[in-house]
Amino acid sequence: MIMGTPAADVWIVTHDGRDLVRADAIVLIRLDDTGRLTAQLRDEARVTVALLEGSASGRPPADFHRQLIRMVSELADSSGAQLVRAQRDQHGWHWVSETL
Repeated sequence: MIMGTPAADVWIVTHDGRDLVRADAIVLIRLDDTGRLTAQLRDEARVTVALLEGSASGRPPADFHRQLIRMVSELADSSGAQLVRAQRDQHGWHWVSETL
C-alpha cells in the first residue's frame, strides 16, 4: 500500500498513544495472524511502528488494515488536519477520527 501526498494532514496514533505517524509517510501496512498491525515508514532505515498490538482476545477484523486505508483516503479529501486511532468497544474494533 502506498499513500500519496494528499494524506499529509492525516495522522495515525500508534498502539500506545505516545507517537503519531503521518499517513503519507507509510509505504506498507501489515496485519499479522496475532492481530498486530504494523506500518513501515518511507525512509532509508525502513522503520516499522506498531499501530495496534495483537492479542488472542479481541482481535481486530481480518480487513482492519483495509479499513484504515479507506478511512485515510476519505479523510485526505477533507479540509484540516485529522487524527485517526484504533478503538475497541462492545461492538469490536473500529477506526475513529477527530479534527486536530
